[in-house]
Amino acid sequence: MKTAIIGGSGVYDPSMLTDVREVPVKTIFGDVLVQEGKLEGREVLFLARHGAGHTVAPHKINYRANIAALKVLGADRIIATAAVGSLSDRLIPGSFVIPDQFIDNTWGRPVQFFDEGEWAVTHIDVTEPYCPQMSDVLAACCKKKGLPYKKGGTYVCFQGPRYETAAEVRMFGMLGGDIVGMTHVPEIVLAREAEICYGGICVVTNFPAGIAKQKLTHGEVNEMMAKVNKPLKEVIADAIINMPEEHTCKCGEALDEMVSWGRRRPNFLAR
Repeated sequence: MKTAIIGGSGVYDPSMLTDVREVPVKTIFGDVLVQEGKLEGREVLFLARHGAGHTVAPHKINYRANIAALKVLGADRIIATAAVGSLSDRLIPGSFVIPDQFIDNTWGRPVQFFDEGEWAVTHIDVTEPYCPQMSDVLAACCKKKGLPYKKGGTYVCFQGPRYETAAEVRMFGMLGGDIVGMTHVPEIVLAREAEICYGGICVVTNFPAGIAKQKLTHGEVNEMMAKVNKPLKEVIADAIINMPEEHTCKCGEALDEMVSWGRRRPNFLAR
């Protein structure tokens, strides 16, 4: 099995890997180009979430095709990066957050793989949406490198592509949100449906509307991601190297109940 990296804003290439090659994958949800390489003998997949040159907006990403492609290529774990805004003055720009919960504020995005057939009604448990085993390893790697980080926290996924209003930011804070981004949902839910462990590592790039003292720009996001790009990739590489082979989580058992009822596990290549 392989670990996959989903690179968000500012993480567009697998520079920590060697022997990198492009692998085109055809799925029933669309075609995806994945890069595959090696890290100290381990096979690692890399997928740029927003496409080459950051050309795909958050609400237009083909999340189903992306996760299906990683499943087809044998990924059993995903490390997903994200640039986020901080909903708390205790989480300053430049700090890292390893979330353990999310609040979904998106709409119109496909939220499951199959809309018809025996898997059309699929209810999965997301009590622990982020893999706790992966979160432990990512937090340990941040601590070892002396980086400012928070283990645990609620990721609010906003629809975008616009930034949030000050009123929306206040609402997210009242709901218990810690950070706000635009991409982890439905990506994380689809990963669970595909029985792939999903660990998130987010970089606080700015304060959002109503908290920030200045106008929000994508430039400040890019600037902060450029500053932390090296330590972020070092944490990811260290986490992959130190990730135990044995899974102690339940992420890979998401469909067990429905399989026990006689369903066959879905084929992400079947047309």
